[in-house]
Amino acid sequence: MLFFHCPEQHALLRCCLHLLSKHLINQFVAVTALLSACNHSSNLLSFRAELQIESCRGLFARSQASLCVLWVCYTELFISRKVRSLNCDLYFLNLVLMGFVPKSSAERSGVYGKEIKYMERSYVSKPTLNEVVIVSAARTPIGSFLGSLSSLPATRLGSLAIQGAIEKAGIPKEEVKEAYMGNVLQGGEGQAPARQAVLGAGLPLSTPCTTVNKVCASGMKAIMLASQSLMCGHQDVVVAGGMESMSNAPYVMNRGATPYGGVKLEDLIVKDGLTDVYNKIHMGNCAENTAKKLHITREEQDAYAVGSYGRSQAAWDAGRFAEEVVPVTISAKGKPDVVVKEDEEYRRVDFSKVPKLKTVFQKENGTVTAANASTLNDGAAAVVLMTSDAAKRLSVKPLARIAAFADAAVDPIDFPVAPAYAVPKVLKDAGLKKEDITMWEVNEAFSLVVLANMKMLELDPQKVNINGGAVSLGHPIGMSGARIVIHMVHTLKPGQYGLASICNGGGGASAMLVQRL
Repeated sequence: MLFFHCPEQHALLRCCLHLLSKHLINQFVAVTALLSACNHSSNLLSFRAELQIESCRGLFARSQASLCVLWVCYTELFISRKVRSLNCDLYFLNLVLMGFVPKSSAERSGVYGKEIKYMERSYVSKPTLNEVVIVSAARTPIGSFLGSLSSLPATRLGSLAIQGAIEKAGIPKEEVKEAYMGNVLQGGEGQAPARQAVLGAGLPLSTPCTTVNKVCASGMKAIMLASQSLMCGHQDVVVAGGMESMSNAPYVMNRGATPYGGVKLEDLIVKDGLTDVYNKIHMGNCAENTAKKLHITREEQDAYAVGSYGRSQAAWDAGRFAEEVVPVTISAKGKPDVVVKEDEEYRRVDFSKVPKLKTVFQKENGTVTAANASTLNDGAAAVVLMTSDAAKRLSVKPLARIAAFADAAVDPIDFPVAPAYAVPKVLKDAGLKKEDITMWEVNEAFSLVVLANMKMLELDPQKVNINGGAVSLGHPIGMSGARIVIHMVHTLKPGQYGLASICNGGGGASAMLVQRL
C-alpha cells in the first residue's frame, strides 16, 4: 500500500485510476515502484531536462533545485508513449502538481500562455540559490621580478593575503570552512600549494583546500568555485584568491636527457606560464596575431601603456590602493626588516624610451614591446566570501555581492579576445546592459588585450581600468584574476556594478560581475 505525503495525492490517484480504467496495470505498477524508490537526491530528477513536449514546455522549465518525487512520477507517466495516447485530464494534473488550481474559465483557456505569470512557479524544496557576498578583500603589494618580494615563495605570499583578508573581515579563523587558491607556476613549490598557504595563515587543520590552475584566470576562477560552493549550500564561509612568485619559478630539464657536451634547461615561466602549447608560440605572438586581425597599431598600444602607467601613479599618489593592500615584512638574517607597502612596477618606467623599444615577439612589423606588455611579478590576493545568511549570523557587513560570473573559450591563438565572449554571458545572466556597468576591469596581459576587447565590446574607455592595470602594476599570473575583483570591490560606490574579465592561455577567459553594497 502506498502512503502519500505531498498535497498532490489526489492528482496522482486520479491519474492512477485513469490508467487502471485503460487496463494499463503494468504501467501503474512500474510507476508506483518508481515513486517508492525516489527521493529528493535521486538522479531520476533529471527527467525534467529530457522533456520534448512542446505544448507543455513552460511547465517543465524547472529550477535546478530538487523536485518533488510526485512530479518525477508524473513526468514518467507523461512521457510514456502509452499515456500520451490517452485523453487524460492533463490540465488538471498540471495545475495541481504546480500547486494551484485556476479560478475561472479565462485562466483555464490561458494556462499554457506566456502571459500567465504564475506558470513560472516551481515546486521545489528551495526556490533560490544562496546569495554570495564578499565581506573582505586584500592583497599584497606586487613585487617586481627578482625584486623586493622575491625571497618569499608563492605559498607564503598567499598566507599573508589570506591573513589580511580574514583580519579585515573581523572573524575567527575557525569560521572559514574551505579555501580555493589559484596558482600557476607550481614547479618546486611542494605538495598542495593552497594547503600550504592556508595552514601558513593559521587556519584549522580541518580546512579543505583546493589549488586552481586556469593560467592567468586562476585567481578569478578560484573565487568562482568558492561562490558555487556557497550558492549550493556546501559551505557558508570560504576564502578564495590567487598567488604567484614568478621570481621563484625554477629551470628544469627532462629526466634522462643529459647528452654529451651539456644539458638543456627550460624556464618554467615560459614553458608552463607563457607558451601556447597548441601552436608552439609565445603568448606575445598570439597578441601579435590579434593585433594584425583587428588592425591595432604599435602606436595605439604604446599610448595605452603610457596611460596605464599614468593612471596607476595617480591612483597610488591619491591613496586609491591603500584599502586593499596589506604590507609585507621581509626579514633577513643580520639585516633590519624591510616593510613593502606599495607596488614596485609602476615607478619603473622611462616614458621617453617607450616609442624607441624594439618589438619582442615579431621582429618585422611587430607591435608588442616590453613597455606595452605586462611584466613578470610576485604577489597574492584573497577574499573572504560568505552566504548572506552567514554574514548576518556573524554580524559582518558585506562589501559587495557576487551578481554573476561566466567562462568562455575560443581558439587558443585568439585568447586575447576571449573576454569579449565571456562578458556577454555575464550580462545576460544578470539581466543587465553595458550601460549599467560603472567600472570595467579587463586584465592587461598586453595593452593589445584591452584595446581589442574595448573595440569588440564597444566599451567606454573612460570606464575601463581607471586606475591602471597589469601593464603598469604587474601581472603575477596566478594572482591577477583575484586582484582585479578586489580592486573593483574597493573602488565601486554602493549600488554600482563592476565587471572584471581576464583572458587565459589556451583560449579561455573568465568574467565576474559584482555589485557594491
